[in-house]
Amino acid sequence: MSQVDMESVWELVSRVSKSHPWHGVSIGPEAPRVITAYIEIVPSDTMKYELDKRTGHLKVDRPQRFSNICPSLYGLIPRTCCGSRVASLCASRTGKTDVVGDDDPLDICVIAEKSITHGDVLLEARPIGGLRMIDGDEADDKIIAVMKGDGVYEGWLEIEHCPSALIERLKHYFLTYKDIPGSTHRKCEIAEVYGREEAYEVIRRSQEDYLLQYPSVDALLTAAR
Repeated sequence: MSQVDMESVWELVSRVSKSHPWHGVSIGPEAPRVITAYIEIVPSDTMKYELDKRTGHLKVDRPQRFSNICPSLYGLIPRTCCGSRVASLCASRTGKTDVVGDDDPLDICVIAEKSITHGDVLLEARPIGGLRMIDGDEADDKIIAVMKGDGVYEGWLEIEHCPSALIERLKHYFLTYKDIPGSTHRKCEIAEVYGREEAYEVIRRSQEDYLLQYPSVDALLTAAR
C-alpha cells in the first residue's frame, strides 16, 4: 500500500475515532523542515509518561525517582521509526559496527517559551539539530527543535543558536534519567551533537524505516495484536 493510500485510510479512521499518535497522525506536508510532534512529557512532570504503542493512549511509565526533569517538551515524531536506515547512519557517523535500531518512533525535544501544562498534545516544530544517542547497541537519536511561531525562539535556525547550557542539560537528562543506584542498566552515550541538515537526514531515514516496518494497514494490525 502506498503512502497516499495509507493517508486516505487514516483520514477516514480519524473521522470516527481518535487518531493513533504514532500511526494515525501525519508528520506534516513540510517535513522535515516543519514537522508534527506528539508531546508525552513536559518539564513540570514528576511522572515519566510514554505512548502505549498498542493502544495509542498516553500511559504512566514510572515515577521520576530522582531530581531529573526533562528541560524541554519531549515526545515523538509521528510515522517515523528508528530502524536499519537510522542505525546505518549512526554507524557511518560514529564508526561503530554493531549499532541496530530500537524500532521505536523518533524522539524529539521541543523548545518553547510558553508553558504547556500536560502531555498528549500535538504541535508543529522546526528541527535545528539533534543528539546522536546510543543506548546499549541501539540508535536512539533525539531531534532538537523549536516550536513553530514561538515568540522568543523562532529565530533559532541552527543548533549553534541554542545556548550550550541547555544542550548540556538535555545531554545530562538523557544520560541519567534511567539510572537507579545499584542497577546495571546498559550504557548510554551521546556520540555527537549535530546540526539542522543532519537532523533532516535522520528524519528522512526514520520515515523510510517506518514504511519498511509498516508497509500496509495489515502490518499495523498485526503489530497491534
